[in-house]
Amino acid sequence: MAHHSDVQVHKIQAAVLRKKGGPLNIESLQMEGPRDDEVLVRIVASGICRTDIDICEDWDSANTPVVLGHEGAGVVEQVGKLVKGVKQGDHVVLSYQSCGHCRQCRSGHPTDCSRFWEANFGFERLDGSNAMQRSGVRGHFFGQSSFATHALATERNLVKVPKDLPLEMLAPLGCGMQTGAGTVMNSLKASKGSSIAIFGTGAVGLAAVMAARIVEANPIIGVDIKPRRLELAGELGATHVINNRLDDVNSRITDITGSGVDYLVETTGDWRMQLLGIGVLNSHGTLADLTGRSGTYSLTEGRKIIGIIQGDAIPQRFIPKLITLFQEGEFPFDRFVKFYDFNEVNQAIADAQRGDTIKPVLRISHV
Repeated sequence: MAHHSDVQVHKIQAAVLRKKGGPLNIESLQMEGPRDDEVLVRIVASGICRTDIDICEDWDSANTPVVLGHEGAGVVEQVGKLVKGVKQGDHVVLSYQSCGHCRQCRSGHPTDCSRFWEANFGFERLDGSNAMQRSGVRGHFFGQSSFATHALATERNLVKVPKDLPLEMLAPLGCGMQTGAGTVMNSLKASKGSSIAIFGTGAVGLAAVMAARIVEANPIIGVDIKPRRLELAGELGATHVINNRLDDVNSRITDITGSGVDYLVETTGDWRMQLLGIGVLNSHGTLADLTGRSGTYSLTEGRKIIGIIQGDAIPQRFIPKLITLFQEGEFPFDRFVKFYDFNEVNQAIADAQRGDTIKPVLRISHV
């Protein structure tokens, strides 16, 4: 076999998913890279998102083992020779990947990338290669796989951030916070005085609540089955909260608004909640479905359902905006983050599944 001396191989530690439901095991792996257009990032922290947990729960053991994680934050260790925007030592937050070549990417709509699915869920680079092939494991999840001490990213899915902010705090901005806030601000363009309901006040839902407060929507109605989450929704900007285990959501929303809501953000993925949501929309109202189906569906009286991915956000523009809002005290997502050491990854997932922790973040290395 020909030996390419120019291929760099890094020894890394990563949490590997080998069987349905987990557990994830921290293993030593070999990772090749970075390529000319890639950046090697030493991961300081990674958020755990619902999508990571869903894949754990649904994983087929017949598949190659994988490294999950897609809310990474860290320090640039090495840059490929074509990379211009960052240098060694820069602090970065990682987000979703896009191809950069299709019409949607070129026109500034990377969430509509024609290869979005492959780039984020294909567990390989877009050319079909895999940097962890030597170890028999697949990475490149969301162009990162950040449940690891090191990850490869490109300029398309990293955002340079100020060095004076704690990286471990910024990790969740790359997916969950961006999705919730972006849905309200970018996709729905909710404005002052518009009424909005948020079904599910987990991490994404709470980001939507805070964004709704920032744009001065009113009323802002949070709906959930967990009292602690509803209490938090009220503290973070919801004007009303409804526990749908105890109350009839439909009649409560009618009582609050006099009619229905202009906007509804559906984060639960439960089709019964979606049906309920359609029922409480005003005419010309919009339901934002955040469960990964994209597309627009028209209903009667000008109502519509739009499937939204990543809050239609361009990470390099939107994440800095969220950081500024965070610094100004307007987007205090630190209120529902809980930190875990890397070796507590399975505990963190279990706590999130039970709903005890709203946003778990793994501390992987020191800055």
